[in-house]
Amino acid sequence: MPSTASVQPPALAQPASPEALGAVLGDLNSAQRDAVTHGDEPLLIIAGAGTGKTTTLAHRVAHHIATGVDPRRILLLTFTRRAASEMSRRVDGILRRVREEAPGALGGGAVWGGTYHAIATRLLRLHGPSIGLDPSFTILDRGDSEDLMGVARTKMDLGRTDRRFPQKGTCLDIYSRCVNSGESLEDVLERSFPYCREHEDDLKALFGAYVDRKSDGNVLDYDDLLLFWDGLLADDAAGDEVRRRFDRVLVDEYQDTNVIQARIVRGLRPDGTGVTVVGDDAQSIYSFRAAEVRNILDFPAQFPDVTVASLEQNYRSTQPILVATNRIIAQAVERHDKELWTAREGGETPAVVSCADEDEQTEFIVRRVLEHREEGMQLKRQAVLFRATHHSLPLEVELARRNIPFHKYGGLRFTETAHVKDLAAFLRLADNPRDLSAGLRVLTLVPGVGPKTAQDLMETLAQANGDFTSWADAGAPGAAARVWWPDLVSLMVTMTSPGAPPLTGQVHAIRGFYRPLLQGRYDNSEARLRDLEQIERLAARFDDRETMIADMALDPPAWTEDLAGPPLIDEDFLILSTMHSAKGLEWDAVYVIHAADGNIPSDMATGSVEETEEERRLFYVACTRAKDWLYVCHPLRYYKSPRNHADSHGYSQLTRFITDGVRSAFRTEPGGERTGGADERPCTEHVGADIRAKLRAAWG
Repeated sequence: MPSTASVQPPALAQPASPEALGAVLGDLNSAQRDAVTHGDEPLLIIAGAGTGKTTTLAHRVAHHIATGVDPRRILLLTFTRRAASEMSRRVDGILRRVREEAPGALGGGAVWGGTYHAIATRLLRLHGPSIGLDPSFTILDRGDSEDLMGVARTKMDLGRTDRRFPQKGTCLDIYSRCVNSGESLEDVLERSFPYCREHEDDLKALFGAYVDRKSDGNVLDYDDLLLFWDGLLADDAAGDEVRRRFDRVLVDEYQDTNVIQARIVRGLRPDGTGVTVVGDDAQSIYSFRAAEVRNILDFPAQFPDVTVASLEQNYRSTQPILVATNRIIAQAVERHDKELWTAREGGETPAVVSCADEDEQTEFIVRRVLEHREEGMQLKRQAVLFRATHHSLPLEVELARRNIPFHKYGGLRFTETAHVKDLAAFLRLADNPRDLSAGLRVLTLVPGVGPKTAQDLMETLAQANGDFTSWADAGAPGAAARVWWPDLVSLMVTMTSPGAPPLTGQVHAIRGFYRPLLQGRYDNSEARLRDLEQIERLAARFDDRETMIADMALDPPAWTEDLAGPPLIDEDFLILSTMHSAKGLEWDAVYVIHAADGNIPSDMATGSVEETEEERRLFYVACTRAKDWLYVCHPLRYYKSPRNHADSHGYSQLTRFITDGVRSAFRTEPGGERTGGADERPCTEHVGADIRAKLRAAWG
């Protein structure tokens, strides 16, 4: 499973004929065709939701190749490995059809396709030495970076109990925001972390120590991959060498780029020749990852002679849904203008569902989901979307009670689980004995080894230039460790010796050593052990540790099913997802819940016009996931505690993003089946009368 995707047609002979190209371009609408056949001048494609963005970009890559561009000189940047693989598959299919029309016409080489971080890794392995970077670096994932930040934080005694210093995860968030946005620490603290302002000086010192520890360990975090790539391009000699590799640069999801990623694109093609970026400013929703919507809004001003092409024909949703979503996004303060439309006929008007409270919202969702299922719509073709993960908890309880299966997206990823990170730490330590966070994780798994002893052992290993026999000479650290110590030393020596077993054998050996430690450390051990079996199977896809470690860090599988392949049983299940996790997906029926101001938009994200505008875009993204049915649910009443405990409650307002003008594109539907008003609750009047009668009797 390589970290970059590639397109591999046969050896290059001659460009395809106009007739052969025309046969393929005939599949596209006029706007798509104009974008695909555009010349070498910089091109911005504004691709509205469901307008065939991937189809257009894949055809443009194929068109470049079919008209004579060497595939090896094309760079395609995406944000996920899955997107790169899908693009590769589509390009290859288009080129096959061209060859059918004109045999012997194409091919040779492979497109450089992959995520920003994967391409950065590949280029830094090749060109890193020219800027003083050891190309054998190890990549830290988010959790590993937090651990290393935590080591530095502890070493500096910043966690002392006389004050509330930010936790390691928050420290990493602040550091990463500074790096990716290019803003000063003072500005980042003022805008996004005001409760940490008093710690500015200590944070500066901590971040300096964190950088030093990464350098000492020859490790790079996600931010470093982009920084070093940017630095590579900024160097005159090294930058020219990288630029000479590529004639065409194409970027998917440009609205999700941060400041450094946009600078990398300009560094690759300073005059814009051969640059194509595709995206939709209306779907820019990742500012918490330092994505900068201004990159796509200001792109026309950054390159001379840029052409802006808009894709407006939607292939996903019905016209009534598009009317509603067009009105939602039309309220945006600043945007690239477009009006989505579809050739599909008919369609149900989307609904604003007024519910008395959360319980009625839950009851409505369950009832309508099952009604659609009885009409032939599978559960997995329906999705419930929400702003925050806790918004779905009452629904999850009711689905479980009624035995309705569901999958929830937006939680902990597979490779973030403790047991998978433990196994990966063994591989990382073997591959890079200077990796302090990996070493501390491995060593503190062993009974009798604490943080101080682990630090000393890593210093011993560093002094021995990574020779693990030095641990045997150091002796067993503690009585309990004597049971484990010889086996650990033997395992690490075997994995790093010239005659080391193949990668699957190494993972198998780690599993054997780690199994009893896992069973004594974690609950649900059998399920966790099965996960590690999947990791061993995964190892067979890689040639070496370095490639596997980098791949797992750069684009990790989300859950074990990603490793196991297609399931043998086609289980049906309802989708529950955060709005952020739903981006790029689509369903026949979509239910947006808790559409009350304070939830949508979140009251934590309305401190500025920019934040509120992103919340509007997030709501737009959620609504544009729907193909045929869209329900926006609004509970009128929220209780401060469960209804059976107290009656204290407050009233909510419908999200500010459904103004009167937008509301006219929706029909109103009650959430309950009773005949009373939406704010009425069923009651039994005689109960109150009986209580009053008893009170009167008690007082004579």
